[in-house]
Amino acid sequence: MESRSKKYDYLIVGAGLFGCVVAYRAIKAGKKVLIIDKRNHTGGNLYCTECDGITLHRYGPHIFHTSNKEVWDFVNSIVEFIPFINSPMANYNGQLYNLPFNMNTFNALWGVITPEQAKAKIEQQRKEAGITIPENLEQQAISLVGTDIYNTLIKGYTEKQWGRKCSELSADIIRRLPVRFTFDNNYFNDRWQAIPKGGYNKFIEKLLEGADVWTCYDFFDHRTEAEQIAQRIVYTGEIDRFFNYRYGHLEYRTLRFEDQRVEIENYQGVAVVNYTDSKTPYTRIIEHKHFDKECNAQHTVITREYPSEWRSGCEPYYPVGDAKNNEMAEKYRAEAAKTDGVIFGGRLAEYRYYDMHHIIERALKIEL
Repeated sequence: MESRSKKYDYLIVGAGLFGCVVAYRAIKAGKKVLIIDKRNHTGGNLYCTECDGITLHRYGPHIFHTSNKEVWDFVNSIVEFIPFINSPMANYNGQLYNLPFNMNTFNALWGVITPEQAKAKIEQQRKEAGITIPENLEQQAISLVGTDIYNTLIKGYTEKQWGRKCSELSADIIRRLPVRFTFDNNYFNDRWQAIPKGGYNKFIEKLLEGADVWTCYDFFDHRTEAEQIAQRIVYTGEIDRFFNYRYGHLEYRTLRFEDQRVEIENYQGVAVVNYTDSKTPYTRIIEHKHFDKECNAQHTVITREYPSEWRSGCEPYYPVGDAKNNEMAEKYRAEAAKTDGVIFGGRLAEYRYYDMHHIIERALKIEL
């Protein structure tokens, strides 16, 4: 490492979406880029594998969606994106409901047939709950969709996902939840929804053309040397770890994935089914072949997704959005803002929940 001192303009720590987009921009600007990742592959959580003709979303389902034309044009300038409408289902104790919450959901739950009836039902339950200004996720959810939907389709799933009571979680987590008074099962409101043709691996490979890539390489195992190799660092890992846990350890949620090959063509009829009761230990089942309209495999592969509290050695997937962690994260973000020569970006480095289009928006705005 010492012999290569300052060989690069940018060292990018983490080959996830943020790091790869910044790498692409830097390379296009004529910069020399080294991107490293502790995993044995690039792409972060977008990474896919193959199983006899079926592309598996290795770290959970990823459907790209955006209403930002600049972002949409950018991703399609890299590879072609094929339209995909996300219409997941919810399973509550064996009863199926449409997601997002829409007239199909309201009809199945209450028997209502008009938007006015559904709105009246929600308003009645909101008033009975006595919520004026929502102060947590539970109150925010009830104010949006009433107590029946909260108890049936939100509470159990959310508390499994986050490992905390809904009353302890920030209302911000649920504010982006789509609610419709139409018979529309399209989960996202964005103008464009798609998956890259050929899968996310091809998208990432295109972004990294021209970069030097080192996988199975942990920044913190070689920190002293790594910080000397480039003029600037782009850091996408855990922000608290970068600062040696100066203000304490931030909390994250992690995931465990359990795959199963099933010798039938179609297991559940849809890409994603959420299990919203509290007794089922997993939050959802993913059937990967439904992401690819051209897949004609005679078998199928499903993945059960189990959330749990993060511990050392696990992958941190989600920042925990409660008051204690948000307060600590603000201190780390203040440190990051005054750290010369380092750009912090992405979910872990900013300790914020971002969708893919948010990540790309931020990566496109970084001043290089």
